[in-house]
Amino acid sequence: MTALATLPPWLMLLVAALLVLGSTLTLLGAFGLLHLKSFYDRLHAPTLGTSWGTAAILLASMLCWSWVQDRVFVHELVIGLCVMVTTPVTLMLLGRAALHRDRAEGQPDIPPAPDRGEQD
Repeated sequence: MTALATLPPWLMLLVAALLVLGSTLTLLGAFGLLHLKSFYDRLHAPTLGTSWGTAAILLASMLCWSWVQDRVFVHELVIGLCVMVTTPVTLMLLGRAALHRDRAEGQPDIPPAPDRGEQD
């Protein structure tokens, strides 16, 4: 008998639901990355899988192994925190770099850079 066989049915269902939710969101993010046309659209699709998909999978892992080992596993929270912090920063940096490149190349469908002398 394995340690995972000792999980109560309610916890098994909760862990399974979180794993299905997380993997579905990650799959949707990968599908969007593959099928969306423009770079700017592709920026948004993987963030769904990275943020909420990862959070659901890490929560399932934390619940499962905290029950099996009779202690709280918090290293998943550190992983989740690192992913949640780095994903938006990476998205902004990639988006700004692409916008700068497109403006430098003179792409017609990109709005011009705002005048730095203007006040909002």
